[in-house]
Amino acid sequence: MSDKPAPAPIAHPGPDLIYQEALAAGTFKIQRCDGCKSHIFYPRHLCPNCGSSNISWVAASGKGTVYSTTMVRQRPEAGGNKNLCIVELAEGPRLMSRVEGVPAEEVTIGMAVTAEIAGAGDEPKFIVFRAGAI
Repeated sequence: MSDKPAPAPIAHPGPDLIYQEALAAGTFKIQRCDGCKSHIFYPRHLCPNCGSSNISWVAASGKGTVYSTTMVRQRPEAGGNKNLCIVELAEGPRLMSRVEGVPAEEVTIGMAVTAEIAGAGDEPKFIVFRAGAI
């Protein structure tokens, strides 16, 4: 055993923190692999396509299409029915979210949607979608 103290860890913000900080600043960012040029979501350390660690952050267009949708049924006094969907971004990755501003029953596969940053006050920000293209 050595009497040398262990080196201090190097502080690198993880991809989740970088993503959350961008949302808090009002920007929806996703990753793009510098090697194979594929876009990535959810935030990661390595490209799931080619394994490269050379990943950059880019602003997402915000445009998407509902890929899959379902409805969570609730009583009206509990807030009514809620939509839960998977949206395919124009850049390619898919993410789980919801479409706001239309009744849950009217959200359909293939619907054009636009991303919006939601979350009030000090709570963490997150992405929701509105029907219609930018």
